[in-house]
Amino acid sequence: MLKTLPVLIGLRYTGAKRRNHFISFISAISMAGLTLGVAVLILVLSVMNGFDRELRQRILGMVPHAALYARDGLEDWQALAEVVEAKPGIVGVAPFVNIQGMMTHKGRVHGVMVNGIEPEWEAKVSILPDFMKQGEFTSLQGGAYQVILGDLLARKLGVTLGDKITLIMPEASLTPAGVMPRLKRFTVSGIFSVGAELDANFAYIHMTDAAKLARMKHSAQGLRLQTEDLFQAPRIAWNLTFDLDASITSSDWTRTHGNLFQAIQMEKTMIGLLLLIIVAVAAFNIVSTLVMVVTDKQGDIAILRTLGMSPGSIMKVFMVQGSVIGVVGILLGTLLGIILALTVSDIIAWVEHLLGIQFLNANVYFISYLPSELKWMDVCIVTGSGLLMSFLATLYPAYKASKVKPAEALRYDI
Repeated sequence: MLKTLPVLIGLRYTGAKRRNHFISFISAISMAGLTLGVAVLILVLSVMNGFDRELRQRILGMVPHAALYARDGLEDWQALAEVVEAKPGIVGVAPFVNIQGMMTHKGRVHGVMVNGIEPEWEAKVSILPDFMKQGEFTSLQGGAYQVILGDLLARKLGVTLGDKITLIMPEASLTPAGVMPRLKRFTVSGIFSVGAELDANFAYIHMTDAAKLARMKHSAQGLRLQTEDLFQAPRIAWNLTFDLDASITSSDWTRTHGNLFQAIQMEKTMIGLLLLIIVAVAAFNIVSTLVMVVTDKQGDIAILRTLGMSPGSIMKVFMVQGSVIGVVGILLGTLLGIILALTVSDIIAWVEHLLGIQFLNANVYFISYLPSELKWMDVCIVTGSGLLMSFLATLYPAYKASKVKPAEALRYDI
């Protein structure tokens, strides 16, 4: 009974009505601050996890994890593809030819990266077949000069299926009429939408057509690689350059989109630390609450000491009281944060639909909606950190309560 007495008194003090209503107000504010701080921290970390996931699945699903290039193209890319695909850690290989240029339609012009692909091979390394909005991915045929455009690019050019567009390449041709830019007409056979900036910059044509336009000796410029672990892609690409012909060079996603991934990781870390400071401020509001409670309860402390309660037990009473405030606030914040993290995408989509606006424009951001991915490890870290800070915040006021001298406290109550 004596062991549980400090806990019972601490719980009694927590639920008791106080003469000083200001103390109750400060206690409620401390609890509300913890709730909001923890909820916002879980929500923000989940949103940053969502951006990280979308970067991996969408951006890195469209661009290769790694790529092998040949200076003059690959003479026998099929044989090389079989050798590379047999290497450990590689799950897919596909040939490609890249062309930079501009596409124009009825006076509208937009820069574009044209990817020459083999449709049956491209499906091994790209998520493009799963995000076709109009038309079929397999519609590309060699010699037909067909093109698949990103949704944003198609809207900027004002084209749809069956329309003709012109590709202008950054090379000049000498003709009887003088120096003229190289042009080629294409028929739009498909439109894709991955909800990222790639929708405004990428177009796909058959690799045979791309090789002719690029005036390449061979049909493939290089090979795209899909790896089991994208973080191992730089090492795998580097090793392949040593194992294969000296004329082959490599690149990987860390050179093309690594800065974006690193920026998200850094932002997640910095925002997490800043919001954790907010939680710490809310937690240490418990200090002011308990200090005022100790001052208000000095008479009670003196009576408990007179009845034989030890300073350690007095300290436990106020540690229990402060911990209850912290535990309730943090658990409520954790619950609220989990609910918001699981529903924030739908909430933002509903608000956008209601107001007729779009918060994330794909022309500016690399995705066009607010993603969220709840990770239980983040929840445990946030909850654990909050509970620890709440507990530490109770130590000083509880220690001051244990040092109250009964005679001094009771002198003014007589």
